[in-house]
Amino acid sequence: MNPKILITGASGFIGSFIVEEAIKRGFDVWAAMRKSSSRQFLSDNRIHFIELNLASEEDLRQQLAGHSFDYVVHAAGVTKCLDKQDFFRINTEGTQHLVRALLELDMPLKRFVYISSLSIMGAIREEQPYQEIRESDEARPNTAYGESKLEAEQWLDAFSQELTANSQQPLPYVILRPTGVYGPRERDYFMMAKSIKAHTDFAVGFKQQDITFVYVTDVVQAVFLALEKGKTGRRYFLSDGEVYQSSTFSNLIRQELGNPWWIRITAPLWLLRIITFFGEYVGHLTGKVTALNNDKFHIMRQRNWRCDIEPARQELGYEPQVKLEEGVRRSIKWYKDNKWL
Repeated sequence: MNPKILITGASGFIGSFIVEEAIKRGFDVWAAMRKSSSRQFLSDNRIHFIELNLASEEDLRQQLAGHSFDYVVHAAGVTKCLDKQDFFRINTEGTQHLVRALLELDMPLKRFVYISSLSIMGAIREEQPYQEIRESDEARPNTAYGESKLEAEQWLDAFSQELTANSQQPLPYVILRPTGVYGPRERDYFMMAKSIKAHTDFAVGFKQQDITFVYVTDVVQAVFLALEKGKTGRRYFLSDGEVYQSSTFSNLIRQELGNPWWIRITAPLWLLRIITFFGEYVGHLTGKVTALNNDKFHIMRQRNWRCDIEPARQELGYEPQVKLEEGVRRSIKWYKDNKWL
């Protein structure tokens, strides 16, 4: 009998790739999503769909009743919100509701993989020369998104310890903290490609910025290694193992677009602060989430995105397969083939 896996956020960028890989590996795949979510990238008829309301533990118990999953990958979450509290309602409380519902239904989970983010660490180790951010460093998130993800991580720790203290099996959870994830279907980095095609590249700040990336299929690789080998309670940073300068990504995009003429604008941080302040204000007025918000300011302001992936290499056997040049080539080709560009 094939192992049964539940994947939340299945219609999302990373989630849809996890679903595809799970199908290839012969899992009995259950894709959790909202009723309104698109199934554009979930067309395989072997996929079972399940609607889950992460906002309600009671609803989850009813929706999950009668199921028994061997593995759960929790990839659902939000990266942009109009209201700061929505990050915590969805990313933090949604995780709590899901875990409690699963355990109250006595599911014999072999592994629960939580997709977190390097953003939970915030702007640390920013003295030059920049050093890799390590698991032992104190997390100091500087975005509401990062705060909500960190709170979810900390709750998983506390809840598992509570189970152990009550002589129950600890929650077999593993946390993955990818850096900037890109690839086909991704929409935020796509906006950069769209801007470059329209002849404008935009950067912020004049101090050196070390950036890291990870291609989506390498995140997926890490997910399945974590299901097999991950140590309970461990956190693993994920990148492609390289460090890039802030201009590298846009240079590669431009190259794949055929080197269109462009104007490269580097704005001072104070100007970005003004733009994002008004962007946030306009978002609240219109009720539409904008990419130019307070979280975006802190993300673009951060100078050091180096992270230590050696624990993932040593303990999981993780080895990035796609470096940035190849990943950008694949991404731009997909955007072109699918008429996004």
